[in-house]
Amino acid sequence: MSHQSLHAQGVAFDYDGLPVLTGADLAIDGGTRIALLGANGSGKTTLLRCLSGALQPRSGRVLLDGEPVRYDRAGMRHHRQNVQLVLQDPDDQLFSADVRRDVSFGPLNLGLSEAETRERVDEALNLLGITDLAERPVHQLSYGQRKRAAIAGAVAMRPCLLLLDEPTAGLDPVGVEEVLAALRRLEAHRTTVVLATHDVDLALAWAHDCAVVLDGRVVQGDPADVLDRTDLLDAARLRRPWVLELAARLGLGHDADAAPLRDLDGIADRLRTDPTRSRATTDLPPTR
Repeated sequence: MSHQSLHAQGVAFDYDGLPVLTGADLAIDGGTRIALLGANGSGKTTLLRCLSGALQPRSGRVLLDGEPVRYDRAGMRHHRQNVQLVLQDPDDQLFSADVRRDVSFGPLNLGLSEAETRERVDEALNLLGITDLAERPVHQLSYGQRKRAAIAGAVAMRPCLLLLDEPTAGLDPVGVEEVLAALRRLEAHRTTVVLATHDVDLALAWAHDCAVVLDGRVVQGDPADVLDRTDLLDAARLRRPWVLELAARLGLGHDADAAPLRDLDGIADRLRTDPTRSRATTDLPPTR
């Protein structure tokens, strides 16, 4: 796997004449973590489908490493070897009798040998932390296990870019951490991850870049900046991350010389180093 870029330029798409995307621009540079946010029905999933090649835009274009995506059979085969989409509901993608056979479906369809397919499947199961589930019937998996099995099926294709639609939705805190741990392992293997979510706190803490879909277009930038824009958040039916809300109430405004506030550690560090705070405040113990 090597880092590639994926860009949407002026992408527009309609469903039965109803505009969903009206000129969306999104830049996904190799090696970056992108969080994609927006209200229900805003077009997040439609944008992911356009990026994956599952939908062809009415206008605008999708570029993979600067080259426009081709929608003929050869073009789609090439694109899907590099870009994979995992849908929100794992049951939309899991259909084989057991996990190993499900994960092997994509590589076998590429015409790979059984030996190479086995190697890819073992690698994907290991990266997702579900090697022990290889022979487990799919219907016996928990919801979180099915989510990771569906991601493993995409990972077995060894894509450069992995598009995930709500991968943590419906999971308990341990399940969320298991998915995030798997994503960290994928990043170590040079897979670029785009994560669509409603969780603004996760987006702030996890992402390098944040994109909000609103009125058919995309507002993209640093998470600490984008997710602090109350006008944008109100329009997109999102809330301010609790870290930024707490920072505002503590009077910890923007500091160009300090690291962006993303989590509780960042707030504690800012309080300890702020000379205007009392000794009782600046002597806060580390949260790590």
